[in-house]
Amino acid sequence: MTGRGSGGGTPGDGTTYVVLLRAVNLGAHRRIAMADLRDLLAGLGFTGVRTVLASGNAVMSGPPQEPAGIARQVEEALVQRLGLRTGCLVLTGEELLGVVAGDPFGESAGNGSRYVAIFLSADPDPGLRIGHDPVELDPQRVRVGRRVIYQWCPDGILAAPPVGGFVERHWKVSATARNWNTVTKLAALAVPARAD
Repeated sequence: MTGRGSGGGTPGDGTTYVVLLRAVNLGAHRRIAMADLRDLLAGLGFTGVRTVLASGNAVMSGPPQEPAGIARQVEEALVQRLGLRTGCLVLTGEELLGVVAGDPFGESAGNGSRYVAIFLSADPDPGLRIGHDPVELDPQRVRVGRRVIYQWCPDGILAAPPVGGFVERHWKVSATARNWNTVTKLAALAVPARAD
C-alpha cells in the first residue's frame, strides 16, 4: 500500500531517489511503521515521500547528491530517531528504471512474486568477481546487471540458491532483494513527471 508523506511536493521535483531498507518488518525485530519512515525522510528534507508496502521501500525527491551519502544519512537518522539499526540502499529513480528496462527474463519470468532483483550497494571490485560468479549458482535463472542481480525462482524464493548471501560474502558489498511486483510498483512512482 502506498502513502504520501508530509514533506510536500511530488516525485519529479528535483532528483528522484528510491530508498530500500534491509530486513525490516520480517519478524518481531527491526520493526518500523511506514508513516514513521515517511516522517523521517521528510525530516531530512526530502519531498513527495511515498512508501510502497511495509518492507521499507520509499520514493522521494531532493537535490542532486550521491545516493551512498543519502543512505548514510538515513541509516544514522534511523538509529538516532527510532533506535533502528539497519542497512539502507539508495538508487536514483533513473537507476531503478534502468533495472526494469534491463530485465533479462521478460515474459519467461511470469510470476512477479517469484522473480527478484537483488540490489547491490556498489559495483564490486572486478578482482573479487573472479572465481565468484553468482550465475554459476543457477546458470539458467541468474543474470548480473549494473548494481543488480536478477534471479528467477520458479520453484519459490526459499528453494532458490542464496545469491544475495553469496555476493555479500564474496564481493564484499551489501545486498537487498525485492520481488518484481515491488520493483515495478516503485518504478511506476519513480517515473519523472512530464509537462503536458
